[in-house]
Amino acid sequence: MKIEKKESYLLITDDKDSITDFTSRLTTNHHEFENENLVIDILEYGEMELEELLGFLELSTIHRANKKSFVIVNDAINIDKIPEELFVVPTLREAEDVIQMEELERELGF
Repeated sequence: MKIEKKESYLLITDDKDSITDFTSRLTTNHHEFENENLVIDILEYGEMELEELLGFLELSTIHRANKKSFVIVNDAINIDKIPEELFVVPTLREAEDVIQMEELERELGF
């Protein structure tokens, strides 16, 4: 797992080649970055299935309950099939935009 500190978030990418192992490592190590906005870059998984993406659902729910952003970057799955509880965007730039919007909403008390 590669972690890169950006201005307003941590960019986390997988340095292995198993999405289920990556999800497990994120969950196990969540305490290390639970107070940060997260962008999970899984663009390299172009052949991903919806069930694999749903592996992030519980972690995303826990993270967002702590008033921190959890955004996944992947363009392999049709956006209409992804549950509203998961923020999935096709580019890193869009992930940054989502984090900026959510930070503004939190500042305004939404």
